Amino acid sequence: MFTIYNGRTDLMEHVSYFNQIMVIHSKNETLMCKVFPSSLGLVVMRWFNGLEEGSIAFFKELTRAFDSRFVTCSRVPWNLNSLLSMTMQEGETLKTYSNRYWEMFNEIDGNFDDVAVRTFKVGLPAKHSLRKSLTGKPVKNVC
Repeated sequence: MFTIYNGRTDLMEHVSYFNQIMVIHSKNETLMCKVFPSSLGLVVMRWFNGLEEGSIAFFKELTRAFDSRFVTCSRVPWNLNSLLSMTMQEGETLKTYSNRYWEMFNEIDGNFDDVAVRTFKVGLPAKHSLRKSLTGKPVKNVC
């Protein structure tokens, strides 16, 4: 089953998911182009149906046209500065802060484990027991 692209979610994730499902057929350009519309919702299907006949020869061209048309739906990954500025809010539970922090950490491109551990600790209130524990026993990695 394909996830149906509705024009509102990240298009590159959609194409990646489609490619993963179709991996055994990835060398068959014709099949890839013919099956791709099966993963499109109504709004996006109108765009697809409006493509000029013969304007797409390869699946890569189709995904490039798809990307150009729905570029505003691309997800922009968080940058490291977003993580560096995160702190535990007054009245926020450790669980809520931790969930928010690690969710953003997972959205950042790159390997910043060392920075993540330090900024997570610094984001905790100075008197928080977990911060004291992490300061007393320095953590070497995210795990």
